[in-house]
Amino acid sequence: MPIRNNISNFNAELTPKVCTLVAVSKTQPIESIQEAYHAGQRIFGENKVQELVSKYESSLPKDIQWHLIGHLQRNKVKYVAPFVSLIHSVDSIRLLEEINKQGEKCSRVIPCLAQIFIADEETKFGFDETEFLQAIQSLEFSVMKNISLEGLMGMATLSDDENKVRLEFRKLKTFFERLKSMKLPLNVSMKHLSMGMSNDYKIAIEEGSTFVRIGTAIFGNRNYHL
Repeated sequence: MPIRNNISNFNAELTPKVCTLVAVSKTQPIESIQEAYHAGQRIFGENKVQELVSKYESSLPKDIQWHLIGHLQRNKVKYVAPFVSLIHSVDSIRLLEEINKQGEKCSRVIPCLAQIFIADEETKFGFDETEFLQAIQSLEFSVMKNISLEGLMGMATLSDDENKVRLEFRKLKTFFERLKSMKLPLNVSMKHLSMGMSNDYKIAIEEGSTFVRIGTAIFGNRNYHL
C-alpha cells in the first residue's frame, strides 16, 4: 500500500518539526483519497473549485478538512464558502472582499492565508509585501468580519538551484516574523506559514514552514484524465 506508507513516512518526518502535511489530492480518484484517509490523513488540498466541491459532496468522510490551495477566482468563492477549512491562495483585496461577503451569507468566518509573491516567475500569483501591508491597513479590510487571515503562503521558483529556493522561502519567513512583531488588525494573525511542495518541501521545513503541500510524493503521478 504505497499511499499508506508514504503518509506514514511523511508524518514521521514532519511531526518533530511542528509542520503539518496537506495531502494534495488534485486529479486523484476517491479510492486514493480513501487510502490516505485510512492511513490517518485528514487534511487534503485541491487546486480547482469544481473538483473540490465534487469531492466534498462525494461519499468521502465528512471530517476531512478541505484546503483550497490553487488560484481562486472571485466568481467561484460562493461554491466553497460553506465548507472550506482554509483558503491558502488569497492574492488581492478584491478577493478578500468576496470571501468576506460569501462568509457573511453562510454565517461563517472563513480562515485564509495571504499568498505572497516570492518567485522569479511571472506566472505565479500573490501580493508583494507592500501591497499586503496596505491591504490589511485599509478601510475596506477594517470592516471585514467574516474573514480570519491566519498567515502566509508562498510558492518558490521551480528551479534546481536549491540556494535560490531557500532564499525565497527565507524571505517569506522573514516577512512572516516581521508581521508577528507588529500590531495587526484583530482578524489577522500569523499562525501558519504554507510553503513547500514535493520538490522543495525539505528546504521549506528547514526555513520554518508550518504547512507543506505534497501531492506527487504521496499519490504518484497525477491522473489528468479525471
